[in-house]
Amino acid sequence: MGASNSKIETGHTCNTAYTRWVWAYNSCGNSTSVALAQSTSECLFSCGQLFTDNRDNKSYNTVQVGTQCWMAQNLNTGTRINGSQGQTNNSLIEKYCFNDLESNCNINGGLYQWNEMMQYVTTAGVQGICPTGWHLPADAEWTTVSTFLGGEGVAGAKMKSTGTIESGTGLWFSPNNGATNESGFTAVPGGHLDTTGTFNFMGSNGFWWSSSESGTGNAWYRLLSYYYITVYRNNYSKNCGVAVRCLRD
Repeated sequence: MGASNSKIETGHTCNTAYTRWVWAYNSCGNSTSVALAQSTSECLFSCGQLFTDNRDNKSYNTVQVGTQCWMAQNLNTGTRINGSQGQTNNSLIEKYCFNDLESNCNINGGLYQWNEMMQYVTTAGVQGICPTGWHLPADAEWTTVSTFLGGEGVAGAKMKSTGTIESGTGLWFSPNNGATNESGFTAVPGGHLDTTGTFNFMGSNGFWWSSSESGTGNAWYRLLSYYYITVYRNNYSKNCGVAVRCLRD
């Protein structure tokens, strides 16, 4: 650097920490080095690219569906607790994994009670447990995607991942009727945790929360089935453990 007190470096990776060691010297010797640590700026994101959640370094596929950018995988963030326990407002994100196995979260994502997902607010469309730049889809935003894909009566076929368990080609039970995954949404049958603390329906059904309440104790969700091509809209007790998809702001 000579006598300069600044230096421009190029060619670094975005959103990455770098350390440089600096010292002064002349013909008499040199000073003790000082470490300077800095991170490069956040990476610019384009829908369709892999997104990495810097909270835990988990990465998610993303997909553009009409005007919306969705995560193409269920969210899997937080600390696993057993299905017999309630998720609580304790400053930690808590998740359930089907049958209390972390491996099921790695495949199908976590399951969350509605209040935990929302981080204990009730405003539709909030960030909740999603990473920065993403939010929890409101009921109307779920309707937007199914409408774009031809309506609730047929959209499920275009959203379900393909293949079957029996053939060794997928995660859904046979027959996984109509599944084309034409949208790239890649919906998987992660099941849910009911209000008794029992895990159900992995392989046959996938459930996803919306961030919209349908009443004081219930919220709207979407359901896809191995046997039908429909996207089903219904409401559930907020105490059920259900999968989460995040939507880009």
